[in-house]
Amino acid sequence: MPKKPTKNNAWETALTQFNTVSKLMKLSKGCQQILKNFDRILTVNIPIKMANGSVESFTGYRVQHNSARGPYKGGVRYHPDLTLDDLKALSMEMTWKCALVDVPFGGSKGGIVCNPKVLSIEELEKLTRRYTYSLMPIIGPDKDIPAPDVNTNEQIMAWMMDTYSMNNGYCSPGIVTGKPLNVGGSLGRTDATGLGIAFTVENTIKKKKKSLKGLKVVIQGYGNVGSAVGKFLSEMGCRIVAVSSSKSGIYNPKGLNHTTLLKYYKENGSFEQFPHAETVTNSSLLELPSDILIPAAMANQITEENADRIKAKIIVEGANGPTTPEADKILDERKILIVPDILANAGGVIVSYFEWVQDVQCYFWSENEVDSKLKSIMFRSHGEICDFAQKNKTNLRTSAMILAIKKVENAIRVRGIYP
Repeated sequence: MPKKPTKNNAWETALTQFNTVSKLMKLSKGCQQILKNFDRILTVNIPIKMANGSVESFTGYRVQHNSARGPYKGGVRYHPDLTLDDLKALSMEMTWKCALVDVPFGGSKGGIVCNPKVLSIEELEKLTRRYTYSLMPIIGPDKDIPAPDVNTNEQIMAWMMDTYSMNNGYCSPGIVTGKPLNVGGSLGRTDATGLGIAFTVENTIKKKKKSLKGLKVVIQGYGNVGSAVGKFLSEMGCRIVAVSSSKSGIYNPKGLNHTTLLKYYKENGSFEQFPHAETVTNSSLLELPSDILIPAAMANQITEENADRIKAKIIVEGANGPTTPEADKILDERKILIVPDILANAGGVIVSYFEWVQDVQCYFWSENEVDSKLKSIMFRSHGEICDFAQKNKTNLRTSAMILAIKKVENAIRVRGIYP
């Protein structure tokens, strides 16, 4: 029996999911050993001189899971509660995500244990540049390509690109993705994750032969990803009835205007006292009646404690790992459809791949081209998962993981074991 994960431990959850699926697909023991371990885990010490003249040291990581299908690819996050277990889980999930949507990368993830909100812009730049320098032996356009993640953005990526380029003596825009447009970024990258989620919702409803018009949508986490989902689904005719920030959420069954939400949050820093809406907690927001629930905040939000109170008909996972394995079983029994994270939020890595391709070719596409190619991949991948699930009588998460792991397994088999 797979070991039951410790409560809220992202790595043990990811490992439990892998063990369950590898047993179902009768994955060889040798391949299991390769894929439950990591090619490389690097821990670095990052000392920087602070604004007050003192020296403070920060801990940074880069976790590289598997490169059987291509260079490593994964985000960099800055967070005071960041753990190595978080990064191990995210790195493994990135391998599955890339394989599932046929992006020729493997999975990685990295970050620094810090609170960027208390750092000055100068301190943040120093921290980023020293971190990048520490990673230089293991990153590169053909080795490992970082990207923005939690609390990092295109400016962080620009500093990473510049540091790598200056130390190599030539400009290397393909070292990172999610960069500003004027240094090799791609049109359509900023909202790619949110647009990919919206395309997933669109195709899910299309397969049910229903209309998006008037569907009630709840979005937990109305940050960069969640707000982009809200924008696109509103344009498609959905009714956004509840959203939340890290502090609290709001609910209005008649609907919330996306433009008004963004303006209010920008001016107030939260949704507290938002007019004509009921204040709700982040946890109670998940239990509101809706057609579609999109958890787009943090991991482990839907658990065995609240799964039996979820009222949504469909859950589309915008965040990484928002549903625990125990909750999965309860939701399956209740016939609530879950579109898994490794498909639903793959828009970001797909357009990151597009950016990397454009950098390598020094030829850039229009935003319409980017969005069209993204939609094609999201619809095709979703269709493959649904067909497999129907044929093999499995849920979408199991189907997605089997398809992804098979692709990685095939790459390992064809390449062989060196030496």
